[in-house]
Amino acid sequence: MAECEIQKIDPETEFLSSKRETGNEWEIFKENVRPLKRGRNVNILNNALKSHTDNHLKKSLLNQRRKLIEAVDDYKGEDPLLPWLECMKWVQEAFPPGGDSSGLVVIYEQCVRAFWHSEQYKDDLRYLKVWLEYADNCFDKEVIYAFLDANEIGKTHSDFYISYALHLEVKNKFKAANQTFELGISRNAQPIEKLKAAYRKFLIRSMSRTKPVEEPMEKQAPVRSFGTLLAKGENGARLASLKSDHSSKNNRTRAAPLSIYKDSNASGETGPHQPDQSNSWLKLGARAERNKENNAIPAKWKSFKIPQRPGTRTSVASASACIPVFVDEECQDSLNLKAEGSKSSSLKIKQEDEKDMKRETELLRKNPLRNFPHCSLPR
Repeated sequence: MAECEIQKIDPETEFLSSKRETGNEWEIFKENVRPLKRGRNVNILNNALKSHTDNHLKKSLLNQRRKLIEAVDDYKGEDPLLPWLECMKWVQEAFPPGGDSSGLVVIYEQCVRAFWHSEQYKDDLRYLKVWLEYADNCFDKEVIYAFLDANEIGKTHSDFYISYALHLEVKNKFKAANQTFELGISRNAQPIEKLKAAYRKFLIRSMSRTKPVEEPMEKQAPVRSFGTLLAKGENGARLASLKSDHSSKNNRTRAAPLSIYKDSNASGETGPHQPDQSNSWLKLGARAERNKENNAIPAKWKSFKIPQRPGTRTSVASASACIPVFVDEECQDSLNLKAEGSKSSSLKIKQEDEKDMKRETELLRKNPLRNFPHCSLPR
C-alpha cells in the first residue's frame, strides 16, 4: 500500500518534472487562439502555434490544407458534404487565430455555395451549422438569414430560428425577433423544447426593457441655481408658490376674450389688395350659356394628315427579322452548377496565395453572397 501511494503523482507535478515542451506554445500565444465550442486538441494546437516561428512547419500546414481540399474533389461517396466538414474541422484546429490567411471563410462560402440547390442537404443540420458559422464571420448576418429563409434551408431546425431571432434582438428589432420565434414554433421546428425555452428567455428580457414610470409633479425637486441652499420648510413653500402661479396663469388665459378681426375697408371702398367686383359674375346665366364652349361641331379625323419627314421608308419589314430572346447568364451558370457539383467550387482556393486569400476573405465578409447568382437571392 505504501509503494502504491508513493507511485501516485499529481499530473501537474508529473508535467513539471518531465522535460516535455507541450504546453509552452499555448502559454505564449493563448491570447491569439480563437475559442471553439467543442474545445481544442492541445497537441495539434501546440504544433499549429509553432508555425509562427517555424517556416517549415507553416509550409507543411499549407500543404496539408491543399491535400484536404483535393480530397473534396476526389470524393466519390454518397455524402459529399463529409469531406468539407473534415476540412473545416482541421483548418479550425491548424489555424487557431482564424484570421484571413487561414482561408476558413473562403471554405465556408464555397461549401455552402456547392450545396445550396441540393435537396439532399436542405434539412441537414450539419449543412445548416456551416451556414450559421459562415454568418458569424460576416458583417451582415441578416442577408444570410434571409437567403436561408427564401430557399427553405434549415427551416425544420430550431437552431435557425434561435440564431436569427437573437441577431434581430441585438439589432433592436424586437418585433421581428418575436415573429421569428413564433414562426419557428408554428412550423414545429425541432427540438421544439429548445426553441420554446429560448423564446421564454427572450420574453423575460423584453419585459425587463420596459420604460421606467415618471415621477409625479409633487415628488420632483424644485429647480434652483447651483450653490443655493433650501432651508427646512422652504421646499414645500416654494412648491406651493409654483402651484399658485400656475393656477393664476390658467385663470388669466380663460378670462381673456377672443378678439374678432374687422375689415376696415368693409364700407365699400376698394383698397390696393381688395379685388374689383365690377366685372365679377353676379349671375351664372342659363344652362346653354354656361355650356357654350362645348358647342364645337366634331369633324372626321381622316381629313387630317400627320406631316412626315422626308426620306426613304421601308414598306414592309423583312420576314426573317426576329427579336432575340434575352438569356440571363448568371441564372444559366446556376443551372450549370447543379450538373458540375462541388468540383468547380473548390478549385479556387488551391490556386490563391496568401494575399489573394486575404482579399477574397475581406470581400466575402462585406458581401457574403457576392458569388451567388442573382436569381437565387431573396427579393
